[in-house]
Amino acid sequence: MITFFVDEYTPCLKNNRTGDLHDTEVAQVKRKSFLEKFTKQTGWYVDWSKFSKDTEIYALLLKGTTDIQGMIAIQYDDQSQAVHVSWGCTAPHNNKWQYGRQEYAGVGGHLLAIASELSATHGYDGFIYGEAMDKDLYAYYVEEFGALPLPKGQNPYRFMLSDKATAEMREVYTYEWTDVIL
Repeated sequence: MITFFVDEYTPCLKNNRTGDLHDTEVAQVKRKSFLEKFTKQTGWYVDWSKFSKDTEIYALLLKGTTDIQGMIAIQYDDQSQAVHVSWGCTAPHNNKWQYGRQEYAGVGGHLLAIASELSATHGYDGFIYGEAMDKDLYAYYVEEFGALPLPKGQNPYRFMLSDKATAEMREVYTYEWTDVIL
């Protein structure tokens, strides 16, 4: 489930209060004990420790810290030749739609760029797909990024972003991969 809009194209995260730009890192999150802190009850839409073993989870961090700004859960789909975004959401302090505040702009775009990069390195050319959390978010991705509707199945808001749509994200958003595994 994709729960965010791409609010701003900025290579780094932008502090909305000061306007300062902050470099970012991406860490893979493997420890269930670490993920147990990130639950619906703590504002994360989903209990992150409950994903299956074939789901990879990545956290977007402020560089040099363990301050998580958003997380994305992906699965490699060989049949579709795309990465499935199982879940993606910003940290509660960056979720202005649910909590009325957003400390950093650029989180959502970074998360999609990460999924797209993983798709490209896995041989899927940057194709990603997922399900929007609601009709408005679905319409936003169709209108803004040319998202392609997919057979609905269990979710009427399923869509795919093409290699062209995600290539720009990979060019704009910058981050470093860290070897730290959370």
